[in-house]
Amino acid sequence: MGRPVSIGQYLIQECYRRGARHMFGVPGDYVLEFDALVEKGPIEFVGMTREDCAGLAADAYARLRGLGVACVTYCVGGLSLTNAVAGAWAEKSPVLVISGAPGVAERARDPLLHHRVRDFSTQREIFSHITAAVASLDDPATAYQEVDRVLHAIERYKRPGFIELPRDRVHVARAHRPHLPTLEEMTDADALSECIAEALGMINCAKRPVILADAEVHRFGLQPALLELAEKTRIPVAATLLGKSVFSERHPLYLGIYEGAMGRDEARRYVESADCLIMLGCLMSDVNLGIFTARLDPDRAVYATSEKLMVRRHRYDNVPFRSFFKALLKAPLRRRAAPKLPAHPPAWGRTPARNSRVTVRALFQAVNEFLADDMVVISDIGDALFAAADLTIHRRTEFLSPAYYASMGFAVPASIGAQLADRNLRPLVLVGDGAFLMTGMELATSARRGLNPIVIVLNNHGYGTERLIKEGPFNDIAEWEYCKLPELLKSGRAFHVRTVAELRAALDAALRNTKSYSLLEVELAAGDISPALQRLGARLAQRVEGKAKQG
Repeated sequence: MGRPVSIGQYLIQECYRRGARHMFGVPGDYVLEFDALVEKGPIEFVGMTREDCAGLAADAYARLRGLGVACVTYCVGGLSLTNAVAGAWAEKSPVLVISGAPGVAERARDPLLHHRVRDFSTQREIFSHITAAVASLDDPATAYQEVDRVLHAIERYKRPGFIELPRDRVHVARAHRPHLPTLEEMTDADALSECIAEALGMINCAKRPVILADAEVHRFGLQPALLELAEKTRIPVAATLLGKSVFSERHPLYLGIYEGAMGRDEARRYVESADCLIMLGCLMSDVNLGIFTARLDPDRAVYATSEKLMVRRHRYDNVPFRSFFKALLKAPLRRRAAPKLPAHPPAWGRTPARNSRVTVRALFQAVNEFLADDMVVISDIGDALFAAADLTIHRRTEFLSPAYYASMGFAVPASIGAQLADRNLRPLVLVGDGAFLMTGMELATSARRGLNPIVIVLNNHGYGTERLIKEGPFNDIAEWEYCKLPELLKSGRAFHVRTVAELRAALDAALRNTKSYSLLEVELAAGDISPALQRLGARLAQRVEGKAKQG
């Protein structure tokens, strides 16, 4: 059975075994006993300013390392995390939430203990709707198996899980020997064989196939396998917005970002005219599909995710995504002549004069030239994300964003998780002024930890994307003097950017400032929008006009 180990120690041990070296959280009395145990172990506790920010940091950490952990107190901490965890569920990010809870002995006679909502199971029931598995470690006889079950579900589906740990169970010890099902045990071999045979016939007969790669290729660490598949077959690869950076954007087989009408026409036409579309790990969300302007025919598709596998309209059950990918690579796929792909014209136009006012185009043109292999680009939602779609991401550069769930405030906390996940990557954060007001003060944690993100605040004086949809005073926000944050936090450097010359000088200075964060406040006109948002607006206008004529 193995040597006895406490429930708290086992939980820490299993998180560490799966790659977690940091745990993000905010302390509270119901979780302090577990926090103290963490401090004595191999995982470092990272105190954040808010619980939701701890969840966002854990999400980014999970996307780079395979498991992120957020640790908070009962209800007031856990329920503050729900939005971040909902985003991790929506975008398939493997985050474990550990919540302290009142001790089992404290619950006798149903007392009204602080932080409690309705009854003692309320928090767990809420998390059951936004996680792949939940557990409460009330019973030492089953607690260890429950830890195994939740962590296995997180790993299997790349979705969040939730564990509630009563404070009087942290040090209770039992012997336990885990047994987790292998990939082979989870796979229906006959279904896999039939699926590969049908997919192989479809792919090999195709004259112009295309691979469309998305987030799950990231989540399962299958980027090298994707590269092998593309180079083995010479089938070109497009990525979705959520899957951006899954394939080198400098590779000769790279087509570009496919996002329906929001994407560039040359990539859109090539993908939509393919006679076989191999869709790997794709989330069929409205943002990924250019607000449902995409035209993808399921009768010409091989569609594989962790939860669904279809070839044309035939569904195959009990075939995990990794099993399908592994078998596809071993299959006798036809190697083709090198395809002739459309050219990638510059997205930004001519280089502006140095004394000209900064625009969204000028900003992202400069950022595109500034990017290096040792950077991770982290974009918040809004036009920061739409503009970032046209950035050229290098081979080792990562790109993180909330491109499906689209919750504002992701980027600054995510930069903490990303940099701690890989200290060789320096975060380049793209965030609108509205999103920055929500979580930007988490730079205090960056300062405390000695991290050095480069944070670019797109200051267009309000909620710019919402203004494009519906103008009104509700889109106005408080005006901050962002450049005074280093004075407040006693750390960092800040630059107020109005011209192209000031932008380039600020980027160079930020690159040299490796000891702390750098913040660039970039002044933009309120109506200035990215080329991607302009493309989407124009295509949607065409659709509306066409429907009006039909009417």
